[in-house]
Amino acid sequence: MATDSSIMDANSFKSSDADSLDARTRNLVERREKVLGESYRLFYRKPAHLTQGKGVYLWDADGTKYLDMYNNIPSIGHSNKAVVEAVYEQMQKINTHTRYLHENIIAYSEQLLSLMPPEINKVMFMCSGSEANDLALRMCMNYTGGTGILLSKEAYHGNTFLVSAVSPALGGEQELWNGGYLVPTPDFYRSGMNEEEFTEWYCAQIQKAIDELKARGIKLACFIADSIFSSDGVHPNPKGFLKAAVDVVHNNGGLFIADEVQPGFCRTGDSFWGFARHGIVPDLVTMGKPMANGIPCSALAGKAEILASFSEKFPYFNTFAGNPVSMAAALAVLKFIKDEDILSHTKKVGSELFSALKEVQSRHSEIVGDVRGSGLFIGFELVSDAKNKKPDKEGTLRLIDLMYDRKVLTSNCGTYGNVLKIRPPLVFQSKDIDWFCTALDESLSILEGRK
Repeated sequence: MATDSSIMDANSFKSSDADSLDARTRNLVERREKVLGESYRLFYRKPAHLTQGKGVYLWDADGTKYLDMYNNIPSIGHSNKAVVEAVYEQMQKINTHTRYLHENIIAYSEQLLSLMPPEINKVMFMCSGSEANDLALRMCMNYTGGTGILLSKEAYHGNTFLVSAVSPALGGEQELWNGGYLVPTPDFYRSGMNEEEFTEWYCAQIQKAIDELKARGIKLACFIADSIFSSDGVHPNPKGFLKAAVDVVHNNGGLFIADEVQPGFCRTGDSFWGFARHGIVPDLVTMGKPMANGIPCSALAGKAEILASFSEKFPYFNTFAGNPVSMAAALAVLKFIKDEDILSHTKKVGSELFSALKEVQSRHSEIVGDVRGSGLFIGFELVSDAKNKKPDKEGTLRLIDLMYDRKVLTSNCGTYGNVLKIRPPLVFQSKDIDWFCTALDESLSILEGRK
């Protein structure tokens, strides 16, 4: 579940910035700091006080309009009417749990599984991606009898005790799971290899990790990956390299967990699921956030024999998971995706956005090292030395502030923190590209000292 837990620390709000705030914002910040734990951080040195959203636009308390290029949770748009009406209608009837029969959970499960490879034929529900990944890891260890877990260098898969231990992107002093083994970030941009060489190299890294686990007396359980490697810096290519790596895992008796919290639900434009663009059939698929457009809802779908093996030993019940209201929201999301042909839309508009960003890169080639992505998930990498591809984290953090000044919300990610993460709601339109790229062009010119 790649997310943004440790990024933006350098330009997030700090108490020392309070004097620069207007009285209303300062009052809210002071009240907030009195009651919320210190782990709660605010983006931007001048925090955004957002009060309303519609589609890809947000408005603050003063009525200022922002373009949201960051939030994937409202995947089909802020305040989507179809979701609002579905939740409202169901809330007026009943909201219970999965120990009673209800049409919503059955209908949603049928529709969801119809979008999966036929081998993925059972599903369970949770409330967050963290819970889904936690359960998936437990299932893999139970099914294989191993405890070795392969994960990417900057992975983020959640914040439960087990999952945070396989989420190095959290930073700080947290320790990896004792069977965890980091595999390198699949950074094709810096590799200097062609696609075939890169795929062979990455597979060799996977095999090396498995061999080293074995040498330590640790049996392989699984490889867990977000198929666009978003926390690592958005690495979608070359297509198929991840399948080759998963084949290595399977050949060594391990399972593959496809964490689809970010690349799933049409985000990549090439396919409904991120793993599908690589030609993979996972053993388990986890999802969350966008599946109900922000209503707490997540799921684990997988091969029946893996789920059955776990259920024979361990009962699992989650009070709020799969409740009728969450399922109503999730059903509305699937219907909207189908009715509006969101997959085709994402591919078309994503391609237009990518082309526009390449044009921006051409005007700032000394500081923009790479543009990469798929659909409406694009990484825009800043460097201080284009020839040597030297990462520029400080420039990226300043760029985020400059974009915020131009009423565009963005974020950063990556091993070096120097990749602008471009990930708007999927209802982003062609007409929105000019606002974003104009703001980006102006901001990059300031970074270069042109303005």
